[in-house]
Amino acid sequence: MLPNQLNSPSDLAELADQIKQWAQELGFSDCRIVDPELEQYREQYHAWLDAGYHGTMDYLANHDSLRFTPEALHAGTKRVISLSMAYLPQSVETVKRLTTKDKAYIARYALGRDYHKLIRKRLTQLAKRIQEQVGDHGYRAFVDSAPILERQIAEQAGMGWIGKNTLLLAPKAGSWFLLGEVFTNLPLPVDAPTKTKHCGSCSACLDKCPTDAFVGPWVLDASKCISYLTIEYDGIIPEELRAKMGNRIFGCDDCQLVCPWTKFAKHTQEADFQPRHNLDNEDLVTLFNWDEETFLSNTEGSPIRRTGYENWRRNLAIALGNAPTSGAIVETLKHARKNASPKLLIHLDWALAQHQV
Repeated sequence: MLPNQLNSPSDLAELADQIKQWAQELGFSDCRIVDPELEQYREQYHAWLDAGYHGTMDYLANHDSLRFTPEALHAGTKRVISLSMAYLPQSVETVKRLTTKDKAYIARYALGRDYHKLIRKRLTQLAKRIQEQVGDHGYRAFVDSAPILERQIAEQAGMGWIGKNTLLLAPKAGSWFLLGEVFTNLPLPVDAPTKTKHCGSCSACLDKCPTDAFVGPWVLDASKCISYLTIEYDGIIPEELRAKMGNRIFGCDDCQLVCPWTKFAKHTQEADFQPRHNLDNEDLVTLFNWDEETFLSNTEGSPIRRTGYENWRRNLAIALGNAPTSGAIVETLKHARKNASPKLLIHLDWALAQHQV
């Protein structure tokens, strides 16, 4: 049953326009409305899981009944409001940092505060603003917090298309943005879907992936992806992949950096996305020498906390092995061996071997 203020399709259309205006005022880059049809992706998704391309991320195989049925996540769902928010600060260097091998490269979304809190807050503000306008509309906000096919929903909403690198590409924003959703019980008018994938014959993302993690266009073997290895994976990094990781210690942006569409990227002015603790320009040795207390303090409210202190040092040990040889690096690695865990020791010894020590 519709709130009293919504008596006709024109009322709903006017509300949809207002929602998009409010979203812009709240700092979102784009806002689209969709009645998603997700069952069509089930077979392809299960094939990806069956191939083991999700690595140790078992949560991607859980809650299957929710992933393809929006109303199972939120009862009464009639539409999904799909939103994006740019996260790349204009002042932050990308390619230059990757080529400065004695400094750390951290995925650009993780340089500031945890995006989950910021975007969830804005989504909730948007949903409540709708509520103030029309009354209870039955909603639930999500940001990377439930089994949701976010990119497929955004593509069906007309925000962009899923590129060969499996990321959502927007014609006027590239891919330097994060996604969030508001599930609502309002039967709002929907936006036209994106029907064409504008990647053409380009294969830059596939060709330039440092670890050759793409099985083919639109198929990522996450178990070889640097983002997975440095953030999700809790084990010993395969030796054949270590040199390919370079100075990437948390995440990887390469398949975005080489994508021609990123030249249209919109930069963020959000304070929470600005770099903290010099993480966009810090030496590997300095970061490796953080003790656990410093790590916990400097990553409070940061996505980097997800990897944990032990794996933070593991990732840095590999990056130090890939850095130009120096006395400081060699001594740092040698000193760390004294109290290293068996897992860290394996990576330290590999790093030292790269400097012929």
